[in-house]
Amino acid sequence: MAGAPHPHGRPSHTGPAETLDTQVIVVGAGPVGLLLAGELALRGIQVTLVERRHGPTTESRASTLHARTMELLDSRGLLADLGSPPCEPRGHFGGIPLDLTLPGPYPGQWKVPQTRTEAILEEWALGLGADLRCGHTLHAVRDHGSHVEAAATSRHGTRVTLRAAHLVACDGQDSTVRRLTGADFPGTPAARELLRADVEGVDIQNRRFERLPGGLAVAARNRAGVTRVMVHEFGTAVRERAGAPHFDEMAAAWKRVTGQDITGATPLWVGHFDDENRILARYRHGRVLFAGDAAHRQMPIGGQALNLGLQDAYNLGWKLAAAVDGTAPAHLLDTYDTERAAVGAAVLGNIRAQALLLLGGPEVEGLRTVLAELVAHEEVRAPLAAMISGLDVRYDVGGPEHPLRGARLPHMRLRVGETVCTTAELLRSGRGLLLGLGAPPPRLDATAAGRVDTVTAHPAPGSPPERTPALLVRPDGHVVWAGGRDGNGLAEAAGRWFGIA
Repeated sequence: MAGAPHPHGRPSHTGPAETLDTQVIVVGAGPVGLLLAGELALRGIQVTLVERRHGPTTESRASTLHARTMELLDSRGLLADLGSPPCEPRGHFGGIPLDLTLPGPYPGQWKVPQTRTEAILEEWALGLGADLRCGHTLHAVRDHGSHVEAAATSRHGTRVTLRAAHLVACDGQDSTVRRLTGADFPGTPAARELLRADVEGVDIQNRRFERLPGGLAVAARNRAGVTRVMVHEFGTAVRERAGAPHFDEMAAAWKRVTGQDITGATPLWVGHFDDENRILARYRHGRVLFAGDAAHRQMPIGGQALNLGLQDAYNLGWKLAAAVDGTAPAHLLDTYDTERAAVGAAVLGNIRAQALLLLGGPEVEGLRTVLAELVAHEEVRAPLAAMISGLDVRYDVGGPEHPLRGARLPHMRLRVGETVCTTAELLRSGRGLLLGLGAPPPRLDATAAGRVDTVTAHPAPGSPPERTPALLVRPDGHVVWAGGRDGNGLAEAAGRWFGIA
């Protein structure tokens, strides 16, 4: 491969022009792009990441990982690298406190700086063979039908032409790929914004979505002594800016809303977000696909934006790898669009509702009061918590109705031979899983069997039994068949998800 990267992702200078042939181009080396690159590399796909930054970000923007994201990181063996992040069982819905505790191994929300999440995913992806090219500015993308071509310029002025079977845009809410391709991005423009900053050197009392006469104020200090402050003034419009707001603007708004002077603080990072709400009409445009904020733009309330994007990548990785290596059934890559666009639309709907509750002025107080009373009832709390945590996702995978079909594989502790493991550990190969519980599962045909791990297991001592004798599970952990020893319907499900292209 031409132009081997620097060990930390910085490209070497190879002259005024370079041509690079790869199998998949991933544009954007944030958390979504890095997870997708790792998923592809795990399956032996040659993947090149193109990133315009010169190195890793130092800005810790999104800091919340939800239960479903923790499960997918566990299924790739990455949780140990997180250490022991703090877990907060209480989240919110539009600023209204909401207990996120639900059945599963990782209830609540886990506080991990984005810088840490990126570092872990980068080390994993590069360790699997992904090629990271930092300091590259993309300026052209063309789908030729048989392949896709991208043109970029390195920070040294080298012109780079990249050719691949597919390109995936993971380049954020202001996606260059989306602009270059003219992808339709309908939705609603921003009407309100929230200023935010990470600061140190000043004592700021914790404020949890405190609604004051003039606006909303939030402050929370982490274990490193850094305080994240956020403020919105009721009734103010979104300001036009060329870049990030200055800390003086943030401090002035904070004082007007809270009466507290924080001008003596040292800002580590200043930013803002608004309530613009858009989603691509299609996540797949021929050989160009979109994931994360490149596919959907939303207010990052409760950390849902980052988690939604990571779960996009988790859904796409195994399907794109199968399409590239020629083993995918013809329809498989299209299911990325149908499945994730539906999930994205649902999440953006709940975020629109939350933005109104959070940033609306006195006119929303009655609605907030009613909702606060309703979430005290388990029948309301649990579905809201599952929606925010990503645990309610259920795909239409075909076949007869079954409580597990389309849902994620339940967390179970199992005994496989003499070894005790969890269902997440059984997914770490990145392959499909045919799981027999209590006895060997029915046989698969030779084609599907070559793409699926077959495991016979028994519930570990103290674990509740699963009543379904056998399960067929996709590499992203969603059940596509659940049945008995007779194997009725198994061949059809295996052909749909693991059959010959």
